[in-house]
Amino acid sequence: MNSKMIAFVIIMAVLGNVLSFIPIGLTRVGQVGFDFSLVTTFIVALYGGPLLGFLTGFAGGLAAGIQFGPMGQLSWLGLIGLPIGKALTGLTSGILFKGLNIGKRSHPSPLTSFTVLLGYVPEFLFTVVFFLALVPYFFGWMSIPLVVSIAIKAWMELVVMSLLMGALIGNHGFNSFMSTFFDSHKTK
Repeated sequence: MNSKMIAFVIIMAVLGNVLSFIPIGLTRVGQVGFDFSLVTTFIVALYGGPLLGFLTGFAGGLAAGIQFGPMGQLSWLGLIGLPIGKALTGLTSGILFKGLNIGKRSHPSPLTSFTVLLGYVPEFLFTVVFFLALVPYFFGWMSIPLVVSIAIKAWMELVVMSLLMGALIGNHGFNSFMSTFFDSHKTK
């Protein structure tokens, strides 16, 4: 890992927090708010692999962890749990992107869009367990309508992000730009 790659991952983690903090602040209703921090996680996971996707997801999830944790109803559990969920998406997406060799395909956009959706499944399952098991255990409250609203909101965000990632991977200029940070990722 070179310094250019490390700097890029740090910038993407910071941008992930901006893409979380601002939309959540503008759209938050109770414990639900739109969050597009995973855009940067998907970009890094696609071009940099599972480990960098994991790190970007975790660091990029801190704003949501703070907003819904100490600044919300989830206290320290949200500060820990939300970044872990986003890190799972980065890890899983990186594994899928690498395993399916998406960057080397001649028409990667449709598979990328599908892989983004699939890469979110572990975080989705973690979120369900988080709200239906961990929150009741530590705080004594549970809200199934909250879990349903979070799930609906998250899958809506994921559809948008999957289309965006499909467009980005199909863009030769963006791929050339990304290859300046991640030499191992060369597309056709």
